[in-house]
Amino acid sequence: MVNNFSNFLLKRRSVTAKKMSPTFVKDGDLNSIISAGIRVPDHGALTPWRIIVFKDEEREKFGKDFLGKRFRVKNPNATEEEITYEENRFLRAGVVICVISSPVEHKKIPVWEMQLSSAAVCQNLLISAQSLGYAAQWLTEWYTYDEVILKELGVSQRDKISGFIYIGKKNEEPKDRIRPEKEKIVSYWN
Repeated sequence: MVNNFSNFLLKRRSVTAKKMSPTFVKDGDLNSIISAGIRVPDHGALTPWRIIVFKDEEREKFGKDFLGKRFRVKNPNATEEEITYEENRFLRAGVVICVISSPVEHKKIPVWEMQLSSAAVCQNLLISAQSLGYAAQWLTEWYTYDEVILKELGVSQRDKISGFIYIGKKNEEPKDRIRPEKEKIVSYWN
């Protein structure tokens, strides 16, 4: 028997940031999304991740002050249209949540497990937003790896950005994509 949540997961589909509208995300919903997001496996209760939320006018400010300017430096032949696109990148969503993997020193728990915990935060944020009816997409794009942007976000050399979760409104229902055939990827130990 498939319950409602399992059915939701079986049909879950991300809406690309390009195909969403920047709808207002209610503060109560955002709080629930973040609260669900941080309920992840975390060996040793180390909290090896941080979250930065971009909402309201801060989305535009970050785009103009950092994304557009940095893109221009990295791409001196970029057109004004391309620069404007980068400046407005975060405006495609009502909220953008940055998840930073921030491993801590521990003699028994490997960094890899901490990084996996950070990825689980991204997945929980995504599923939580989608379960509330929002469009959501987990993205890593050029600015995820840019040293100037990382510095601005307070990402140390040991840290990495696990992803940006864009949350907005569906403009249309997404079409499903090709999924892996379970028979080709699942085996049973015997």
